[in-house]
Amino acid sequence: MRSSAAIAVLACVLCAPIARAQRGPSISAPALSGLDSLVNAEFAKDSLGSITVGVIAGSQLVWTHSYGFADMKTHRLANRGTVYRIGSITKPFTAVMLMQLIDAGKIQLSDPVERYVPEITQIGSKPPGAPPFTFLQLATMTAGLAAEPRAEGPFWTGSVAHWETTLISALPHTNYRSFPGTEYSYSNIGYAILGAALSHAAGVPYTEWERTRVLEPLGMQRTRFEIDPTIASDVATGYTVNDDGSLDDSTAAREGRDGRGFKVPNGAIFTTVDDLARFLAFELGHGPASVLPPERLDSAFHGFVATSADLNRGYGLGFMAMRRDTLTWVGHNGSVAGYVAYMYFDRARQIGVVLFRNVVGGKENPGRLATDILSRLVAASNAAAAARFAKRFKDQTPDVGSDLALRRLIGELRLGKPNYALMSYELARDIREELPQDQALLASLGTLESLTFKGVGPGEADIYTATFEHGAREYRIWLTEDGRIAYANDRPTSSR
Repeated sequence: MRSSAAIAVLACVLCAPIARAQRGPSISAPALSGLDSLVNAEFAKDSLGSITVGVIAGSQLVWTHSYGFADMKTHRLANRGTVYRIGSITKPFTAVMLMQLIDAGKIQLSDPVERYVPEITQIGSKPPGAPPFTFLQLATMTAGLAAEPRAEGPFWTGSVAHWETTLISALPHTNYRSFPGTEYSYSNIGYAILGAALSHAAGVPYTEWERTRVLEPLGMQRTRFEIDPTIASDVATGYTVNDDGSLDDSTAAREGRDGRGFKVPNGAIFTTVDDLARFLAFELGHGPASVLPPERLDSAFHGFVATSADLNRGYGLGFMAMRRDTLTWVGHNGSVAGYVAYMYFDRARQIGVVLFRNVVGGKENPGRLATDILSRLVAASNAAAAARFAKRFKDQTPDVGSDLALRRLIGELRLGKPNYALMSYELARDIREELPQDQALLASLGTLESLTFKGVGPGEADIYTATFEHGAREYRIWLTEDGRIAYANDRPTSSR
């Protein structure tokens, strides 16, 4: 731990420590009570198709409701079992495969993708002197590629089984738009190339890897890359509102039947509110670790984020970073013919929202609605946290579990065996760097004789005096909402 008088807890939403372990985040009933009227008001603007919304707190789907018809012709109502396409929300799943292969030591972010997909040399307009783009650049939308291939060519249809062949045929019709690594530029074909490279590095077909190593371990039993008989009756009919107000349901049906060509790792998934809630809980850090160790996932959300010039949006390892007024959040959205979807979350507050609509266009604004829901829930959570701290500060009472957490931390550091899973990413990173010094210091201090609570500081830390056999230290400790140690520091004290 760093020895200093005070270290501020990070406030950045993208970097704030997340919670995993003991107490569990929650959303109050009053915060949830107004959601139904909020969604109803938006849906009533045209009442076309359906909207399904889910709210996630920590590892749990705590609220979900559906509005309208999954099929307007048959009047089949939408419900929590309705299957929607989620388009580009497929990209975070591809990013999980990337991190899994990094964790397995098969690839590194700095590896050139050309090593695994040599056909990318066929991409046109390569800037003079440009090196091969890397996995990191593809994953963060900084490879310098155009968003799509040029319009000519049969790349836009084709079955999932043949998506890689379709992708390779599209590469000569794709261009660079900038020097790799110099700007953020969203690219769908870039993520298709990423999926192909990961498949080749793994030696396993992309969809098989995702099914066996991501979807099934997460319990996503109703998620598919294409419609099959097990979900066909539950798939929402997709509609597009034409300029004259008429509805087109043929384009979405054709894409569902014939496939979307190369657009598999970047936009093929069909899923339900329950299944996507499971994936969002995973993104919040709730495992299982067999899919990806928590520290690997945390490192992605604390890592490189390429931003637009206005700093209002950016892209990390498979996630969008977004800002509206004072709200900053991460996640992804997706849009394909007949469907839009949103998966937005705040890792610090452990709150997420998923929203599906089987209509593109019309008077509703589902993207704004998803943001409004998240904004309302985060504001309520922040207010509740501020009220809890104000009471603790007024009464000078410690946070629940801070005494035990600090005792555990001191004991683990003494043994040189810290449990990083019970710490924030920042604290774990610092302790890894400083463990030999921390262990040596505690060895010199001898046995811990007592731990005395001294008060709550204005920076929300619980302050303790630890008395050892050969000296004393003042410790300050911050906990996440469910009991992990967000941060801790110490300094000498003359107290004995």
